[in-house]
Amino acid sequence: MSPPIPETETELGGRDLRMVPVAAVGWAAGLFAVLFPAAAAWVAISAWGLAVTGVVARRWWAVAARTVWTVGVLACAVAGTVAAHVALAEPGRRQVSELAAGRAVEIDVVVISKVERRGGALWFDAEMSMARRGEERVTGSAPVTVTVASDALEGGVLDLGSRAHVQGSAQASEPGDRAVITLFARTVEVRAGPAFGLDLTAGLRDALVARAALLPQPGAMLLPGLAVGDTRTVSEELDAAMKASSLSHLTAVSGANCALVVGLAFGAASLLGATRAVRITVGLAALGGFILLVTPEPSVIRAGAMAAIALLALALGRTGAGVAVLSLATTVLLIADPWLATSYGFVLSVVATGSLLLLAAPLARGLSRWLPAPLALALSVPLSAQLACGPVLVLLAPEVPLYGVLANLLADPAAPIVTVVGLAACLAAPLPALADGLAAIAWVPSAWIASTAQTIAALPGARLTWPPGLGGAVLLASAGLLAGILILRSGSVRARDRRMRRMAAALLAIGTGAMSGAVALGGAAGPLTVPSDWAIAACDVGQGDALILRSADAVAVIDTGPEPDPLARCLSRLGIGRVDLLVLTHFDRDHSGGARALRDRVDTVLHGPVEEAQQRSVLDDLGRVERVSAAAGLSGVLGGARWRVVWPRAESKAFAAGNDASVVLEIAGADLPRTILLGDLGASAQSALLRSALVAGPYDVVKVAHHGSADQDPQLYAEVAAPLALISVGEGNDFGHPRPEILGTLANLGATIERTDEEGLVLVSRADGGVRVWRERAP
Repeated sequence: MSPPIPETETELGGRDLRMVPVAAVGWAAGLFAVLFPAAAAWVAISAWGLAVTGVVARRWWAVAARTVWTVGVLACAVAGTVAAHVALAEPGRRQVSELAAGRAVEIDVVVISKVERRGGALWFDAEMSMARRGEERVTGSAPVTVTVASDALEGGVLDLGSRAHVQGSAQASEPGDRAVITLFARTVEVRAGPAFGLDLTAGLRDALVARAALLPQPGAMLLPGLAVGDTRTVSEELDAAMKASSLSHLTAVSGANCALVVGLAFGAASLLGATRAVRITVGLAALGGFILLVTPEPSVIRAGAMAAIALLALALGRTGAGVAVLSLATTVLLIADPWLATSYGFVLSVVATGSLLLLAAPLARGLSRWLPAPLALALSVPLSAQLACGPVLVLLAPEVPLYGVLANLLADPAAPIVTVVGLAACLAAPLPALADGLAAIAWVPSAWIASTAQTIAALPGARLTWPPGLGGAVLLASAGLLAGILILRSGSVRARDRRMRRMAAALLAIGTGAMSGAVALGGAAGPLTVPSDWAIAACDVGQGDALILRSADAVAVIDTGPEPDPLARCLSRLGIGRVDLLVLTHFDRDHSGGARALRDRVDTVLHGPVEEAQQRSVLDDLGRVERVSAAAGLSGVLGGARWRVVWPRAESKAFAAGNDASVVLEIAGADLPRTILLGDLGASAQSALLRSALVAGPYDVVKVAHHGSADQDPQLYAEVAAPLALISVGEGNDFGHPRPEILGTLANLGATIERTDEEGLVLVSRADGGVRVWRERAP
């Protein structure tokens, strides 16, 4: 029989939770301040006012409440400091945004992150020192994000620490983003490579990537990422497998890597007989070098700060509890950079570490009542991380990896070996024979992890579709809480605990049944809830366009709506996995923002004019796909139907890229009504299309242009003469779409009008002598 897992605390000491509310209040203040920067000054003044009031009123507090008083005052002071940081930075950030957003600008930057490749584009974070638009000029430091086509790079090496001059168009960032603007660069001219030290680390990383490339795949792809966080060689297929198996965290350097590096340095110094001060100094130096080598990601910064604080506590002879150290590290980082409050990477890093400190041991004790103690302890680590991080991950992607705990149980033991040996291979680059041997040794556990990810991802039901958004996160957190109650209290004999356990089991069973039904209706059983003979689907994606055409089991998607989740739900309900043809009529967000839902699911994309890196990035998000630029006269086949592009004209400069250069498509077949889809054309472009004589009615179905705006040409709709008009529009939109003008035009022409804002999903089927319409909701 296995020995029980002890209930005593770890060597980090007892859990001191007093710093938790301080970090939580600081985080809440930072989150509010960065989302509403105009109110940051008032938050800072209010918080500091409360802190000062608490200090002045201390003499009236009872001795028993002194700890509460201290925590409260400290929390208010931290909140005030975090908010004050945002308030002081806001004028400079606003000045940069007002100068650059929506305009062509030139900016001098210093690269402050690793340079990532996404499709054919490079992305990196940078610190701006100067921005210029015409004669206007702004100087000062501000964070920006830059993306540029890889073939538009000029000059030297672009890496962490490089100085560059960037020209392109800027887009204002969303509230809460650390970067003030995103710059879609036409060119990036590298004027100076990484400074001394940074160029050395860049060379070491490059050498490891090159060395790993000579080893067999797919283990070679993961090796640089597992060792030093360099994921540039990870293929899209392997990245998808790592995510599906809940192993993607292994390729991002985390606290475990930092702990290994500091522990090895500390231990080596101890073996050499160094004093405690020297050991701590060596540990800090190794930590700083490692952070520079892997580049400062949020999880690495958090882990580095926690390790530094722990070493400082060791130097002072005050080894604090792990939760206290984590809370202090989180607080310090939020004061230094309040925008970390909205970073998913930082959130996941803190939550994962906290879950291991607070949940792993209790879960292990609960599981040990059914399992051998070693297996229970091994399972408790990935289980605690999955329970805590799952609700956060659902906000990023509405799905749950069903076999994540199993995958981590199999892969986690190999990760430290890759980290240590792979890091040694990286540092041994000046000695090629030694570096080659170390890289070959590190490849073995790396290949094991890659194979585990691919095997788990290929299992049936590897990803469980989950409700998106905050509601889905709350639902998953509730399910995790109920599961935790069942495990933690499984051995209790108290009546109250038995009642709580029975209630948790009942709620979990009810929730599982309801969720199974919802998943079935949204997935495998979804097609059973709609007519089977539909040919055209107008998906309800809010204020945007997303239509699906089907002929002889071939599928085309026309635009993707503003967000990926609504389109993904529509495809799932209709039972569509693979898409033969995607048509992006133009690159406005309400037509292309949901493209990520079709990543690696599309064979060919037919698109309108591409002018900026931002638009190229939309195509890159689709993965490997054949790209075809649309122009009038281009035609093709979809199953048993034939389609033809009637707009825009090739090489025409009369209408700029955007609404009036939207791709207009007509399609017809034996099982698909004759249909014309007008994109977002305005009245002037519609008139030009009518004069081109490429549109010849009557049609069976027309997709009304621009969500039913007032900018329409009635003569075009008279020529189209379609008895059925589809309007893809969002409920309660700010534009007043569809406008009475176009509704009146269509009514006068005798058309039946179907609207997604009122009727939800609309399906159209061919019927004898016309078409048949199915609506999700009664109009």
